[in-house]
Parts: sequence; C-alpha cells; structure tokens
Amino acid sequence: MLLGLSIEAFTLMHVIISLIGIATGLIWLLAAVGGRWLGPMNAVFLVTTIATTVTGFMFPITAFSPALGVGGVSLAVLAVAAAAHFRRWPVTYIVTAAIALYLNCFVAVVQAFLKIGPLNSLAPTGSEPPFALVQGALFLAFVAMGWLSARRRPLPA
Repeated sequence: MLLGLSIEAFTLMHVIISLIGIATGLIWLLAAVGGRWLGPMNAVFLVTTIATTVTGFMFPITAFSPALGVGGVSLAVLAVAAAAHFRRWPVTYIVTAAIALYLNCFVAVVQAFLKIGPLNSLAPTGSEPPFALVQGALFLAFVAMGWLSARRRPLPA
C-alpha cells in the first residue's frame, strides 16, 4: 500500500499525473517556442511534473536503478526551475523546465518500449537501433524547442 492505495492504483495515479504533466508541458513549451507564455498551463505542468517525480520515489526501491538516477536529476532540475520561476528568471526557467519535460518524456518512451508489444518487439532490451533513434530524435527535438523558447524569451504576464 502506498498512500493508502494498492500498488496498481498508485501506479495508475502516477501514470495519469505523468501524462498530464507531459501534455501540459508540451502545450506550454510549444507556446513558448512561439513567444507566448501560458501561465495556467505552465502551473499545471510544473506541479504535475514535480508530483510525478516525487511519486516515482515512493515505489518500493530494492537497489539503485537508472530510473532512480533520472529521478534524482529531475528533482535537482525541478528545484532550479521552481526557484527560477518564482524569482522571475525566464531563460533559466525555460531551460530547466524544458529539461524536466524532456526527462519525463524520456521515461515515457522507455516505458512505451517496455510495455507496448509492437514497440517492445522492435527493441526488447532497449539497446537496439529503433529505441536509440526515437530517443535521439526526442533529444534533438527538445534541444531545438528549448533553444528557440529561450531565444524568444516569453515572459509571464
């Protein structure tokens, strides 16, 4: 039991929060690429991404894993993003928020390749070219979106 929920219910809650964070984060980041600041969307993104990372650490941990490493990096990046947001450092916020969103999307791709049959058959161990190509494309897309957003510097109203 985690937070009074079965492991299955807790996992479902964690996934739903993560998907909300990814969806709202992508909407916010694409608007930022266009030079627009979507305050409410950004708030939902930041809160749900923090919640996703925190709930990820609530799962039973038996040993250090890559997931824990990504979670640790994500927490550090989110701490900087939150500070930058409240201190009104727009470029620092945009860059760190984009990194946090990328890490959440990175984990979503890993989970998709693990749990979706056709994807898993393309890359059963996660070291095959299809997995690397998708992760590489994701990384390049986020570098481009982060750079364009920071360059356009949308400011909160």
